[in-house]
This record gives sequence, structure tokens and C-alpha cells, in this order.
Amino acid sequence: MKKLVSTIRNIWNIEDLRNRILVTLGILAIYRFGSFVVIPGIDASALTLFNESRGNSDGLLGLLNMFTGGAFNQASIFALGIMPYISASIVVQLLGMAIPYFQKLQKEGESGRRKINNITRWLTILITGGQAPGYLAYTRSTFPQEVFIIPSGMPEWFWGFSAVIILVTGTMFVMWLGEKITDRGIGNGISLLIMIGIIASLPQSLMQEFVSALSSTGGGLVMFMVEMLALLIVITVSILLVQGTRRIPVQYAKRVIGNKQYGGVRQFIPLKVNASGVMPIIFAQAIMFVPITLVGFSESEGAQGIAAALSDFGGLWYNILFFIMIVLFTYFYTAITVNPNQMADDMKKNGGFIPGVKPGRATADYLDTIMSRITFPGSLFLGFVAILPAFAMAAGVNIQFAQFYGGTSLLILVAVILDTLQQIESHLLMRHYDGLMKTGRIKGKSSGNNMM
Repeated sequence: MKKLVSTIRNIWNIEDLRNRILVTLGILAIYRFGSFVVIPGIDASALTLFNESRGNSDGLLGLLNMFTGGAFNQASIFALGIMPYISASIVVQLLGMAIPYFQKLQKEGESGRRKINNITRWLTILITGGQAPGYLAYTRSTFPQEVFIIPSGMPEWFWGFSAVIILVTGTMFVMWLGEKITDRGIGNGISLLIMIGIIASLPQSLMQEFVSALSSTGGGLVMFMVEMLALLIVITVSILLVQGTRRIPVQYAKRVIGNKQYGGVRQFIPLKVNASGVMPIIFAQAIMFVPITLVGFSESEGAQGIAAALSDFGGLWYNILFFIMIVLFTYFYTAITVNPNQMADDMKKNGGFIPGVKPGRATADYLDTIMSRITFPGSLFLGFVAILPAFAMAAGVNIQFAQFYGGTSLLILVAVILDTLQQIESHLLMRHYDGLMKTGRIKGKSSGNNMM
């Protein structure tokens, strides 16, 4: 306890770190406040009563509602959340692998990164503009008529157009908040916004599971403690997955310049078992939202049936497709984030080599082979953890609380919290303070390859 108090005091004494944390908390508060601001033309009190009467949304829509911190069901101006930006990022990264122009931008450094960011923002507007009418169609078909308080003299199309503009603006504002956290706050802004939405639903889900366990058919307090133990094990496994590394030894040649000796030491390259972090899950989740968007524009029973099957995150077809996409996206994201050729060139320039492996092309091939070997089991394990909520639901766990037994929610929470703590620890160590952990430093984004 004394160590914790001392660490908090050290954090507060560092002005830059203190300001970054306060900026982050302030922006997160603004985001949570905006989640309760409903679209004009919708009665907030009537909508609240309707949501209480129908309970929590199930399936993929319930998951989307959790990502947005409840804004989806509340018809908030932030109803679409940050997912359109994630979808735009996926498209831009795919274009970076296929179109030479985007490949050129990726190699231009800071100027190229700014151009890619601008393209991503414009694409976000287009995607949000396509998803917003689908969301409005969903509200019209789901919410009762008394929820809508559109003035009698206002045309329906004008209200719809205004609502689309508001939803697009809301998503762009959320994206701006995330960028501000990244620039002036602590941690990855986009990831933190998703995390805060997930955490917002945790207390209610936990209380519902506790009440359900104490009911006559819930198994009692013992069963609830078993569920908590299982959750603790899953969290531990998720941390191991996020932090697991394969260390590649690197020997640096000894050089004598004057009276000083340089090199001659052995270091390690930490290749992460899950080099892509949670991005494959976020990518796959964003793709799974596409059928919901498309079905809003279609009256076909076949299209609605496919969308319904792919919206049930406890169903067989959803989990099979989700697992396959996670494995594929893991290989894809690892390929664009880990460059064995660049690593081999850097080692060669600095006089480093892997014992028993020739510098240059042979080193690049060796690193690529190692990455392929550790990525395969890592992708399978990541996919398995992602579909664990389906097994929890089959075991009788409440559908809302089951989302924290692995899956997108838990992995995002673990990865984002570890990355944020690692950044705080870096600020402490840089100023010669003790880190957050006594027994070892937290592994995060900067201790290997990027996670998010």
C-alpha cells in the first residue's frame, strides 16, 4: 500500500505526466457525457422507458452498444461511435498493400503519415454517411412511434437528413477526441474510447450476474465464485497472450576506437507472439457489422436471414466466421507491422548479427521463419480467446456478463490497460522514479512491436 501511495505521489509530481492524465480524464468525461445526448426529434425519457422494458440488446447489436458505452440504444449523437473510423483504417491499410500510391505514402515518413490520416478521415465521413441511414432505419423499425417527437410541419426526409448530418458530425468529433488523447494525453486515444465504453457496462453486467446466481435456478453464491475464478483465469491467460515474446539473441561486433571499446555485447529482439495485438479482433468485428448496415437497405428475407445468423455472437456460423477472420487478420496485420528486411538491415548497419545466421538476406529469412512459426499458434489462440464468450453463454452465464469471458471486450481491456500503464511507467523511469511494478517492468507497445 505504501508503494502504491508513493507511486501515485510521484506521478502527481511530474507536471507533464499529471497534465496528460488530467487531459485524458477530461476528454473521456466529455465522451461519456455526449453518449447521453440524444438525436433531436427523439424523446429521451420515452426511449429510456422502452429500453428498460425490452432489456439489453442481444447479439451483435448488443456488442456494438457496449462498444459505444450504451450510445447505440440511446440514439445518441455518438451512436455510431468510433467503428466507422476503424473500418476506414482497415480499408486504407488494405489499399496500402495493393496500390502503389499508398505504398509510396507509407514510405514518405511524417508527411506521408499526415496524408494517409487525411484520407482516412475523409473515408470515415463516407462510411459514416452510409451507416447513418441504416441506423435511422433500424430506429424506425425498432423504436415505438411515441419515441419520435418530430414536429408535424417538418418533412420526414428533412429530419432524416438532419439526423444523418448529426451522426456524421458526432463520429468525427469522437475521432477528434481520440486523436487529442493520443497527442496530448496518455495512451492510445481510439483504444481508450472503446475501452471506456466497455467498462461502462461492466458494473451493471456484474450485478445482473450476481442477482441471477442468487436466484433459485442460478446455482447460488458458490457458482458465482466459480464464475469469478474462471474469469480470473481467462484474464491471466489474456495477459500472457498479450505479453508473450520470443527472444532472438543478437551479438554485436566488438570495435575499439582509441581507448574505448564499443559493442561486444549480446542483446535480444523481443518478437511478440501476438504482434498484432487486438487489431485483428477489432478489424474482424468491424467487418461483422457490415451485414447489419446492408440489411437496413434491403427488404429481402434471405438477406435478413443471413444478417440475423451473423448477428448472433453466440451462434455457430458467427463464431466460425469470426475465428477465421481473426486468424487471417492476424497474419495480415503482423505482415504490415513487422518487417524482417528492415530489422535485418538495421542490425547489419549497427554491426549486429544473430549467432549462426549470416547477416543480410539470410537474417531476414530467419526472422520471417520465426515470425511465421510463432504467429500461427498465436493467431489460433487469439481466435479461441475471442470466441470464449459463446462457451460461457453455453455454460449458463448471463449474455451481457459472458462478453467479458474473453472475446473482444476482455482483450481490448487487457491490451489497452497494459499499454497505458507502460506509458506511465516510461514517464516515471525517464525521470528516475521507480516503476509501477516491483518485480519487473510492464511490457507494452514500446517493448516490442506495436499492438494497436
